[in-house]
Amino acid sequence: MTAIVEAAGLTKRFGKVTAVDDVSFSLEEGGIHGLLGRNGAGKTTLMQLLTGQDFATSGDVRLFGHGPVENAAVVGRTCFIKESQVYPDDFQGKHVLKIAPRFFPHWDAALAQRLVDAFQAPLDRKMKKLSRGQRSAIGVIVGIASRADFTLLDEPYAGLDAVARRRFYDLLLEDYAEHPRTILLSTHLIDEAAALLQRVLVIDKGRLVMNADADDLRGSATTLVGRAADVEAFSARHEVLDRTTIGGIASVTLAGLSAEDKRAAASAGLEATPVSLQELIVRRTGGLETEEVSA
Repeated sequence: MTAIVEAAGLTKRFGKVTAVDDVSFSLEEGGIHGLLGRNGAGKTTLMQLLTGQDFATSGDVRLFGHGPVENAAVVGRTCFIKESQVYPDDFQGKHVLKIAPRFFPHWDAALAQRLVDAFQAPLDRKMKKLSRGQRSAIGVIVGIASRADFTLLDEPYAGLDAVARRRFYDLLLEDYAEHPRTILLSTHLIDEAAALLQRVLVIDKGRLVMNADADDLRGSATTLVGRAADVEAFSARHEVLDRTTIGGIASVTLAGLSAEDKRAAASAGLEATPVSLQELIVRRTGGLETEEVSA
């Protein structure tokens, strides 16, 4: 496989604040990947560095083997949609879709119209007059219909209700299946998006703290509940991610339990339940906001 993204020691400082701290990773061609993190973790800044919209303080980033800054060959293969997208004052939704083909050589106008219908996006109103959800719908339409080789979606569903978000996930996955490319999705609604993700990158306080295949993470942690003494005795032999005790009952989340370990836990009278991807990340990072997260 060919590496689409290569970041090495990527660092961005704003005065005394380090927004991205020595981040290194690569993404191979193809796949829908998640960039996850707490409020202010550095997700948007990292995406801006990857797309050449900001300059790194140190380190290096390559897209398609080239630097992204002011590189037309790279820009033409990349689409970056962010919640804080700024448009000219007089721009309406129809203007956004009209100029999109100039930037995205793989633009599919028929798909864009289908998405407009699906999201009931208003095209004859000024972008600055649209609601948060309506602006997000326009962004989602551009992100999917661009069919860019590398598409970055930064909290693309902001303001969309649950039904519209589900429509977004379904349409993204449907078009990806027909036209595979590399997609990096920044999201805090981890459980909603978990089924789409093939790789998970977690950034915390500017540092990359997790970079793993999503399938390897699913079910990699288990919560055990039972008498405190039994839980304590069993967990002493394993990596503990989280622990809670109320009275004589304890709950502990452990990493890497084998099938044999789970049978032993059952024999010890402990109740075992798998941990979702979101809960795993919460425990790994010390608490990830699940309501409103944007870098």
